[in-house]
Amino acid sequence: MSLALAILWAAVISLFAVGGAWYVRKYEKADALLALYVTLVVAGSIFAGKTLAFDFGFAEFFAPGAVLIFSVTFLLTDIVNEKWGKQEVYRMIALGFFAQLAFLVFSFLVLNAAGAPFFVNQAAFEAVFALMPRIALAGLVAFLISEFLDANLFQWFRNLTGGKHLWMRNAFSSLPAMAVDSAVFVTLAFWGVMPVFPLIIGLTVTKWLVGIVDVPFMYASRAIMRR
Repeated sequence: MSLALAILWAAVISLFAVGGAWYVRKYEKADALLALYVTLVVAGSIFAGKTLAFDFGFAEFFAPGAVLIFSVTFLLTDIVNEKWGKQEVYRMIALGFFAQLAFLVFSFLVLNAAGAPFFVNQAAFEAVFALMPRIALAGLVAFLISEFLDANLFQWFRNLTGGKHLWMRNAFSSLPAMAVDSAVFVTLAFWGVMPVFPLIIGLTVTKWLVGIVDVPFMYASRAIMRR
């Protein structure tokens, strides 16, 4: 995937966050952002099993397929943190954790259940979901660590700057949290299965790209919610 296409993908996904901000302005509730957040978190568990190649011109990176999707969750928590504070973000994290846990249990049950006599795609199904339990467990651990780190760093920078410089708390909370998430997730999910170090580098760099792309969407979301 080229740099331009990766930026386009990140922008399209981030536009859903702007739609969630419009919902907040209209109904004064975080329901849409919560729903999108949970959707991206669970989707990340599914798509992480495929490794993508990103050709950014100056270098080629490799990262799990969930990178462009899951990275936007940090934008969503920052939007909610800006509007309601970190306690509401903690509630989002709890809901996302519960959704991932439920998905892990359900996928395990379906994967190990006997198929119908006429179901001929069991091998393909197992090939896709073979790493799912390990990926989901790794995602749960990395998710809790990185999301709580992001929420607290965002609030810390907000207090430090007196509520000014939104770009600073958006970037300087998300970028370290993304790096921690990448290191923890890849190590737990792919150790002994894939080359871990290149995946950590690729995942971190690609997430940082999304984090930079998300900055104007953060400003747009805040402007919409304040109207």
